[in-house]
Amino acid sequence: MKTSTFENLNLSEDIKKAIEDLGYEEPTPIQAQSIPYIMEGRDVIGQAQTGTGKTAAFGIPALEMVNPNNKKVQSIVLCPTRELANQVADELNKLSRYKNIKVLPIYGGQPIDRQIKALNRGVHIVIGTPGRVLDHIERRTLKLDNVKMVVLDEADEMLDMGFREDIELILSKLPEKRQTTLFSATMPKPIMKLTRKYQENPELIKTVHKKLTVPQVEQTYFEVKEQSKPEALCRLTDVYDIKSSLVFCNTKKGVDNLVETLKTRGYLADGLHGDMKQKQREKVMTSFKNGDIETLVATDVAARGIDVDDIEVVFNYDVPQDEESYVHRIGRTGRAGKQGRAFTFVFGKEIYKIKDIQKFTQTKIHCGRIPSQSDVEDIRANMLSQKVKETIDSGHLGKYVHWVENLLEEDYASIDVAAGLVKVMLSDDIK
Repeated sequence: MKTSTFENLNLSEDIKKAIEDLGYEEPTPIQAQSIPYIMEGRDVIGQAQTGTGKTAAFGIPALEMVNPNNKKVQSIVLCPTRELANQVADELNKLSRYKNIKVLPIYGGQPIDRQIKALNRGVHIVIGTPGRVLDHIERRTLKLDNVKMVVLDEADEMLDMGFREDIELILSKLPEKRQTTLFSATMPKPIMKLTRKYQENPELIKTVHKKLTVPQVEQTYFEVKEQSKPEALCRLTDVYDIKSSLVFCNTKKGVDNLVETLKTRGYLADGLHGDMKQKQREKVMTSFKNGDIETLVATDVAARGIDVDDIEVVFNYDVPQDEESYVHRIGRTGRAGKQGRAFTFVFGKEIYKIKDIQKFTQTKIHCGRIPSQSDVEDIRANMLSQKVKETIDSGHLGKYVHWVENLLEEDYASIDVAAGLVKVMLSDDIK
């Protein structure tokens, strides 16, 4: 089966540029199957778990179908919670960064006057919880005359939370000639009843949910600002004395920039991404397998050909766009019965993605602390001390003893000689 790409989904250049900025190299299964039907104007039922990229599955077509010159509301997305409404709004704002499209989340717990002012200024897409959307409709602050598309996101959860009457009332007030799209993790009878009543000949799209777990991988996340990520990566590499790591970035540009930074700092690093020629990629992979490269920086698609058993640590330098990608990434370590580690850098609202990942994988991701420079030095000193003990125990120190004796004859104390050697060793290591 041919791999689907965003290029063959007939998207506008503005959307394609935003997708590239976000690091989406290819659509997830639910995106690849849903987007063409929604773009055609078909009603769609999408059965997909949280974390499979379904926001972009309906968000991209919704943005493509908006007329930016018409300042009226043209699409409504219903979500079960304010958190999800904000997440969807954030995603759509990122996807529409090159389009003049206004997206507004509305939900309870936020002053309604502020929402009314925003609606009066002109909004193209409204994302809201059923109760607050209905409130605006009844106040006539949300006009429905120009709505061409409605999306029910996490429909089963909305029904579980008791929103069925609100949803049905909202749907009954929308223009008859409209497109209705529904996404749900499960398809219980109440959902099917809703689709029969409010959708017209819908296309059912069901993606296979793989329950993937990674028991051999110790998972940790670190809260790190974007500008501090290179230093954090270097310190963790030094502390754990990592000789083989795979670092994931979401964009090709991100790969190139990080590789340049790491090389400048003296690390044995190189990169892999889709713009590289096959011969060049093979050369990099051979160097990584042979140990000539200790840190390999890659995008998700470029990393598919990597088959190396002794990767010590996987770094999620950028949080992946969906949970399945996270599982595939960290599955690169902890192979052949070995214990692996996965370190993920997050900041701000990305912490919600960590919670989603934990729910998806049913594993605990511990919160870690980036070591200070002093921590790095202490840990390296302890590691050196252990190596020295092992070397002494193994014997065969004859000529080295002779060199130390020469220094002692020059009136240096043995403790100073030992301290001087430790300082030289650690200075070389930490540079």
